[in-house]
Amino acid sequence: MEGNYYPLLKWILLAPLAGFAVNGLFGKKFLGEKAGGIIGALAIFIAFIFAALSFSDLLNLPAENRLLRDTLYSWISTGTFSVDAAFRFDPLSAVMALIITGVSFLIHVYSIGYMHGDAGYNRYFAYLNLFVFFMLTLVLADNPLVMFVGWEGVGLCSYLLIGFWYEDPEKATAGKKAFITNRVGDAGFLLGLMLLSALLAFNGVFSMDFATLEAKAPLLTSITVLGIGAPTLICLLLFFGATGKSAQFPLYVWLPDAMAGPTPVSALIHAATMVTAGVYMLARLHFLYELAPRALEVVMLTGCFTAFFAAVIALLQKDIKKVLAYSTVSQLGYMFMAAGAGAFSASVFHLATHAFFKALLFLGAGSVIHGMSGEQDMFKMGGLRKEMPYTFLLIGAGWLAIAGVPGLSGFYSKDLILEKVFEHGGHFVWGAGVLTAAMTAFYTTRLFVLTFLREKRGHGHAHESPLLMTLPMAALGVLALAGGFLLKDRLLAFLEPAAAHGVEANPEAARLMFISVAAGLSGIAAAFLLTLPKTAAALKRAVPQLHDLVYHKFYVDEIYGFLIIKPLRFISDKVLFQLVDAGLIDGVIVNGSASASYSAGKALAKAQNGRLDIYALVFAIGVALMLYWVI
Repeated sequence: MEGNYYPLLKWILLAPLAGFAVNGLFGKKFLGEKAGGIIGALAIFIAFIFAALSFSDLLNLPAENRLLRDTLYSWISTGTFSVDAAFRFDPLSAVMALIITGVSFLIHVYSIGYMHGDAGYNRYFAYLNLFVFFMLTLVLADNPLVMFVGWEGVGLCSYLLIGFWYEDPEKATAGKKAFITNRVGDAGFLLGLMLLSALLAFNGVFSMDFATLEAKAPLLTSITVLGIGAPTLICLLLFFGATGKSAQFPLYVWLPDAMAGPTPVSALIHAATMVTAGVYMLARLHFLYELAPRALEVVMLTGCFTAFFAAVIALLQKDIKKVLAYSTVSQLGYMFMAAGAGAFSASVFHLATHAFFKALLFLGAGSVIHGMSGEQDMFKMGGLRKEMPYTFLLIGAGWLAIAGVPGLSGFYSKDLILEKVFEHGGHFVWGAGVLTAAMTAFYTTRLFVLTFLREKRGHGHAHESPLLMTLPMAALGVLALAGGFLLKDRLLAFLEPAAAHGVEANPEAARLMFISVAAGLSGIAAAFLLTLPKTAAALKRAVPQLHDLVYHKFYVDEIYGFLIIKPLRFISDKVLFQLVDAGLIDGVIVNGSASASYSAGKALAKAQNGRLDIYALVFAIGVALMLYWVI
């Protein structure tokens, strides 16, 4: 087996698992709030230290041999088929592990202050640690089956965290929506894995580790299934799973509702963990997708539509967290655009920078909500730059980064994606991406203006967040400002062997950059103009139907409810329950059998009258029938 044996890897995973066990088992009764928060944050910090040590050792290896492996045991062994519970640490998984543990640690520290006084404080940190454990399992897995364990685990934890305040029916419903929507996508992912495994076994390949898959994947090119090339069908099924986890159309609907969970959970899910799983999966299986150019086209077009569609919806939202939620959907679309163009390293680069500025924006939104005693409507805010000066500056850094201001993190990764899409020949997709960049700058500027710059809207005095919340935001602020510049060359060169995508100079790069920067600056300028109260009111009066259509998110949830949820409920309640379950199974089989037994027993009971002559007659008839049957 290729790679250097490296037993340190398991400790990256065991640290958050231990944190989950301690808070989950001992919890509030034995630990209390302070100890529980420290243990939860410390567990992730230890995981980050182990990830950093592994990264250091990985860098000391030659570029062509940068792979560390740690096998725990043989997980599945049946006949010639075998799968190990094993982990790998290569450039791609190293980047993911550092982002996950680093950003998650800052969110854990922030949570110590944000969740202070909550009745489920220890339970919250137990869930948070478990979430990080499963996400690390996903990105460190050495084969797709172990990856699937992490894939399903983060789905479970998202349900627990989004519905954390389950006493509120709305929040509990949001958790169920996330869980069920992801299960729909996961069905496609599982079918893709089963088909991949079966077709490889048919060709004599009985191992599923990624190194073997990469070497043997070309065997699939000569196989067709249902008239479709095997690599194309497998990649489409896997991508359908990614549309659930990474909130792409049509399975994006769970993510805006995920705002029902505590704000640090929103930062964790939307920035560095669960929603990036689909992007990571495509980058990890790049060798398979490169055999399926049609599947890559589907990925690029889906990402393009999702990015544009979600950006349009974000333009008119009032809830500060909903704006950021649809922004996340849109930015994930950018990542899939890059992957669909074959620029997997550019996709992961934007994943990294997005983790910095989006985590900052969500934590900043949480700081605003905390300072405003739970208020999330931006139209009820205003003037907070004076009352929350640190939050004002930090959200400002996140706003400028995501808006693509030159020199900041979002500028480098977004422009690289647009450049690679243009190179790929997707000029229409590139144009949609530029327009999306303008809308991104518009709605983030609108958020900043409404929250901090516009006049105060009658709310009481807001207060700045405590130091435990401000310091993690400051660290993310530094990364949002400088992370793109620091990583742009180093990260791409580091990822190239894992992502199989070189970095070549594009003679049109300067022109493309100028266009995208102009689009972003135009979006910023338009936002300052159109957020003026009189201008906004006039615009709403001019196109009221369009305004309502966008504000109500194109009624996608209502359409899904009418076309999918209501029919399924009817089938479930009227057909499966009343007709099949209550009518056939309970009514006929169970109750019918009981009634028949009762009636038979009641009839036989009448024969038990105590008369010996009747008993003797029945006995004689029985003996006669037996003799007749024998003879």
